[in-house]
Amino acid sequence: MTLVAGVDIGSTTAKCVLIENGKILGKSLAPVGVELVKDAERSLEQALAETGRGRGEVAVVTGTGYGRFKVTFGQYTVTEIGCHAKGAHFLFPATRVVLDIGGQDTKAIKINEKGEVVDFAMNDKCAAGTGRFLDVCAGALGLDVSEIGSLSLGARHPVKVTNTCTVFAESEVSSYVSRGKEAKDILAGLNASVVSRSLSLMQRVGIEPEVTFTGGVSRNEGVVRTLGYRLKLPVNVSPLSQYVGAIGAALHGLERKEATAT
Repeated sequence: MTLVAGVDIGSTTAKCVLIENGKILGKSLAPVGVELVKDAERSLEQALAETGRGRGEVAVVTGTGYGRFKVTFGQYTVTEIGCHAKGAHFLFPATRVVLDIGGQDTKAIKINEKGEVVDFAMNDKCAAGTGRFLDVCAGALGLDVSEIGSLSLGARHPVKVTNTCTVFAESEVSSYVSRGKEAKDILAGLNASVVSRSLSLMQRVGIEPEVTFTGGVSRNEGVVRTLGYRLKLPVNVSPLSQYVGAIGAALHGLERKEATAT
């Protein structure tokens, strides 16, 4: 049995997952600061603390994400595209399309039956329609981003948010507030805006079942429900959806180690 670690350093959070014998033994998630190398180290130590295992027992560490090159203690680095593909396939083997919405970007990834990337489309020019977009707009309503998913489910008259640019959308939200629109209706409009932008990326790679939703925004119930309604398809969301990149990184590392051992 080989203990492997995947460390995913994103734009807003650091995640680590420990896998041995096909099972996830430990994990950690924490906000990132300005010292990404320390954040990466800390994520591994926290995941190990959950398992009671020692650093010396980890055979391979693989870094991924925005800050993957800051995982200086790792043996390998892999792009987040490949890691989300492999991680989604691990959790939901029938996955054919992965939608990943993180803090600063959105990715639509088409994969085959082996979890290999066939095609992908990515919005990385700005934070439009991402976690940051929702965070800023929630702030304009005096809410924490963690509240907006459940609140939006109570909407009766969702507004139409025409801007996905974070700056302009924040102004649009403030305008709706001044006009007396209810927060839940504004939030539903924001969620619908995120879904519309995501669907345009998914259409570029081709939509087919199964769809697996990963990243921090997948914790937003309103976005999940709206996405499923627009797709007319069930959407897979795992309790481990924020760890999918780290899971994929660990699995990539295991594959490489096994390949070099033969």
